[in-house]
Amino acid sequence: MQTIESLKLFSILVLHGPNLNLLGRREPGIYGSVTLEEIDRLLVTEASMLQAKVYCMQSNHEGVLIDAIHNADEHQGILINAGAYTHTSVAIRDAISAVKKPTVEVHLSNIYQRETFRHHSYIAPVAIGQISGFGAESYRLGLQALIHYLSTK
Repeated sequence: MQTIESLKLFSILVLHGPNLNLLGRREPGIYGSVTLEEIDRLLVTEASMLQAKVYCMQSNHEGVLIDAIHNADEHQGILINAGAYTHTSVAIRDAISAVKKPTVEVHLSNIYQRETFRHHSYIAPVAIGQISGFGAESYRLGLQALIHYLSTK
């Protein structure tokens, strides 16, 4: 049995990349009908059940995401859906590598069933894992995996 003292409250930075602010109306056949606000609420609820807190932010700007990664000192891990930056941003990859925070990459769609240019992720080699193809559930599964990883360290 765990005591109150043995429970560790983890803080997770959740980063949503470009165009994810349009979820719910952007290509619902690919991304579903759930909105980014609904995903954030799902993560807050799941985090609470996992003895964690999430801090969610979305940006369409690469530098803003990089700054958030650089300033993630108070967080124990990062959950990221970098959107199209997954396939193009060496800078986001380098930021994740530099801060040495356990990071899980997530995607709503299965990037390996889509256009060939989406099959490559710059983030995957510096992440502890990647979950894709389960819609909004990818985020929840990614959060669970990240908390499990942190709990066993």
